[in-house]
Amino acid sequence: MRSFRPGDILLVRFPRANLQSGKYRPVLLLSRMPGPFDDWLICGITSQLRHEVEGWDEVVKRADGDFKSSGLKVPSLIRIGKLATVEEAVLEGVLGEISSERLMRILKRLMNHLERVRRGDGQ
Repeated sequence: MRSFRPGDILLVRFPRANLQSGKYRPVLLLSRMPGPFDDWLICGITSQLRHEVEGWDEVVKRADGDFKSSGLKVPSLIRIGKLATVEEAVLEGVLGEISSERLMRILKRLMNHLERVRRGDGQ
């Protein structure tokens, strides 16, 4: 079994916004968190494309070059605002991975947003 890495798509019981336990959902690994705890920053994925926040979320379409390698069964929405930190122990097997270009786009959007907040320009 290979180790996890940013850009991997896995299954995890993703917590709901109200912190109640959710059901198993695909998630995108964004980054291993610093420290000795084997925690990962993850991003939720949904097939509900109508929830897209345009200019923020990332849609994975069938026609995209990394759709097949993603392991997703249907076109899906990577919800950049649906973040959580989870222990590596709760991560299930790797479904697939997104392209490094897509991962960099997602990380750049998140970093740009946090930079705007730091400057006082964000919400």
